[in-house]
Amino acid sequence: MAITSQMVKEIRERTGTGMMDCKKALEAMNGDMEKAIEELQKKGLVKAAKKAGRIAAEGIIGHYIHGKGRLAVLVEVNCESDFVAKNQDFLTFVEDVAMHVCAMNPLYLKPEDVLEEDKAKQHEIFMAQARETKKPEKLLGNIVEGKMRKWLEENCLVSQKSVKDTEKTIEQIRAELVAKIGENISIRRFVRYEVGEGLEKRKHDLAAEVAEQLDQVK
Repeated sequence: MAITSQMVKEIRERTGTGMMDCKKALEAMNGDMEKAIEELQKKGLVKAAKKAGRIAAEGIIGHYIHGKGRLAVLVEVNCESDFVAKNQDFLTFVEDVAMHVCAMNPLYLKPEDVLEEDKAKQHEIFMAQARETKKPEKLLGNIVEGKMRKWLEENCLVSQKSVKDTEKTIEQIRAELVAKIGENISIRRFVRYEVGEGLEKRKHDLAAEVAEQLDQVK
C-alpha cells in the first residue's frame, strides 16, 4: 500500500512522533494506521514524544579525544534532573554521541538548523546533477527532492545512523533512552576540533580511524 504524506501527518498529529518514524511504522505495517501507532508505542516513541515539551536544563558536557589529542569533540546533552545526569545509561549515551560526532563529522545538529543559503546552494548542485541525466524536466523536481532529503539525513547528527548501532539513528536511540529513563533528553549542541583543520596538509583520515576503532569494540 502506498504511504501518503497525509497518512504520515495524521499519525504524527495523533502521537507527536517524528515524521520519519511515523513513515517507517506505516511502511512496516503496510499502511495500517492503528498497527503503526501500536508499533510506535512498542518502541517507546510515543511516550518519548509526550515528554519532548518538558524542560531539560540539567545534563553534562561530554567529550571524546582521538589520536593523542589530534581530534576532539565536545557535546552538550541535557536532561531534566541532576539525578539522571549521573545515570550510567545517560552517560553512555553522551559518550556514544561524542564518539559518533568524532567519526561521522556531522555538519548540523538537526535539519531545522541548516541555513537557507546552505540548502539553496545544495539544491542548485543537485539540480545541475539531475539535468546531466537528460531526464524529462518534470521529473527533476522529485529527483532533487530525494537527493536533498538524503543529504540532510547524512549531514544532520540526529538523523545519521549510529556508528555503534547502524540499524538506528541517533534520534531513535535518544527517544528510546527517554522512554527508558522517563525524562526528556536533548542533544543541545556539539563542536568538533581537528588539528590543522582548514590548513593544507598531508591527507590523513582521522574520521576513518575512529570508525575503524569503533568497529573493533562492537
